[in-house]
Amino acid sequence: MTEEQLKGSNFYSYYSEKAGLTDADFQALQPYYELKELSHNQYVMRSGEVCRSVLFVEEGLLQFLSLDEKGGEHILQFAPENWLISDRSSMYFDEPSLYFIKAIEPSKVVFIHPNFFTEAGKLNFDFSMFTERSLQRSIYYLQKRINSLLAMTAKERYLEFMELYPSLLLRVPQWMIASYLGITPESLSRVRREIAKDSF
Repeated sequence: MTEEQLKGSNFYSYYSEKAGLTDADFQALQPYYELKELSHNQYVMRSGEVCRSVLFVEEGLLQFLSLDEKGGEHILQFAPENWLISDRSSMYFDEPSLYFIKAIEPSKVVFIHPNFFTEAGKLNFDFSMFTERSLQRSIYYLQKRINSLLAMTAKERYLEFMELYPSLLLRVPQWMIASYLGITPESLSRVRREIAKDSF
């Protein structure tokens, strides 16, 4: 990534504004990040591979999913612009992942090597504090995700989806949203009709 590309990127804005990285920090960390372009439906990681990068979505949209025995997709997470996505347990424990990461749209993604986070923490104390907060926030959202699947109605899950991913309602097909919610597309249609009726 050239200096001009870096300065104009969401990646630069995200980590300079939220995590306090300076231009000197980015220069020192340059060996640990790389911008790549992904095509529609391109896999970044497949089940059985060890996850080697954290992905920052500069442009486009990625999904984190598993496949059942019949080949059905179960979407665990969407990652639009300015989101991070990775299988952190695979990376941390150096074990094959159970999941897939795939581009839903043509995308530009910054591949971040784990050393980026280690070295950035040494260079900048604010970054260490930021990553700690980010980790705690990730755990919080994971717990909410589990609770929504176990305890919430389909309507409540959809309303929560709308709050978490407001930009995706017109970007992804209905069956993908249904997969994320753990319901059938037919059930999602009924939920949408119910919400539309309640709005009048």
